[in-house]
Amino acid sequence: MAARPLPATDRAGAGPEAAPTAPSAWARWRAPEANRSNAVHPGAWWLWAIGLAAAASRTTNPWLLGLIVGVAGYVVAARRTDAPWARAYVAFLKLGLLVLAIRVLFSVLLGAPIPGTHLLVTLPEVPLPEWAKGIRIGGRVYAEQLVFALYQGAKLATLLICVGAANALANPARLLKSLPGALYEAGVAVVVAMTFAPNLVADVARLRTARRLRGRRTGGLRAMAQIGLPVLEGALERSIAVAASMDARGYGRTAEVPRAVRHTTTALTLGGLLGVCAGTYALLAAEGGAYGLPLLAAGVAAAVGGLRLGGRRTVRTRYRPDRFGARSWLVAGAGTAVAGLLAWAANVSPAALEPGVLPLVAPTLPVWPALAVLIGLLPAFVAPVPRRPVTPAPRSPKEQS
Repeated sequence: MAARPLPATDRAGAGPEAAPTAPSAWARWRAPEANRSNAVHPGAWWLWAIGLAAAASRTTNPWLLGLIVGVAGYVVAARRTDAPWARAYVAFLKLGLLVLAIRVLFSVLLGAPIPGTHLLVTLPEVPLPEWAKGIRIGGRVYAEQLVFALYQGAKLATLLICVGAANALANPARLLKSLPGALYEAGVAVVVAMTFAPNLVADVARLRTARRLRGRRTGGLRAMAQIGLPVLEGALERSIAVAASMDARGYGRTAEVPRAVRHTTTALTLGGLLGVCAGTYALLAAEGGAYGLPLLAAGVAAAVGGLRLGGRRTVRTRYRPDRFGARSWLVAGAGTAVAGLLAWAANVSPAALEPGVLPLVAPTLPVWPALAVLIGLLPAFVAPVPRRPVTPAPRSPKEQS
């Protein structure tokens, strides 16, 4: 009996029992769905955000500052989760705009006079004593003065927004777990403070939604007072639960170490911090470039040694510690690259990164520093995609009946 020929699909390997094809290079590096094993290390998100903030500190060009804010916002929108702390970016964005407005207002009302040629308005001036020479209240407001305040305020606002991006992307509890043992107790206080405000905002939004569904008012002083009592009660209950859980986990218990180790830890930590401050000051000064970097490196090494010795007093273990994977290194490297390239650009072409106001000229967008800032978009493509809640499709009236 002759053998029956196989179907074309089976011979071609496309049938139901076909051998699996090898994934392409793009499929291997395409961002997977985030889970516990492949999540980006929280320290990588902070290094990325600090790199963007360091780049923002090297320029007052409004085009570059706006580009940095756009890069941070795009990455946050693409990779943030639905956790309460993930809403921090909008709050920091509003805070940055408030700082910008305050900086401009103070420059107009209380700022030192900056010479200019474009007079905008003349305010009533308050006479000040001789010892307050150089400071004025009111007086003439020039366009050069206002633009200078806008540049400085935009830089401060961008720094705050970069910090908000790190708060929105990095899990504070996982970041606490990655801290050295000597900083654990201080880290717990910081994490509790960071998670208190988002939970408070979430409670207020939940109670306002409940009142709206019941047909009650959500605006006005009376409504806010009625909302404030349940929010305060929830905050107290949450604080008691946190205190009980910390006590059950042995928070605050320390191990006995020899006196010599304690004194060595104190000396190394204080000496390291002094070395870091002196080295940083030397690097910023014009005549301290020769010895600033070695002093800074020695201070960092002494501080790290002091932190490692200080960690011996903390009795704690780590369950499933987070590791720096390839994607975490790419995220951290993107921020570091942006900071390094902008620092180099500030030395090579300072006029492009620091637009002048005397005389008043329109700022231009430098091409290759802008391309360097766009490197900060890399986490939006390599970091794992967070899980989004599945929204059920709306049912038709026939299905509802």
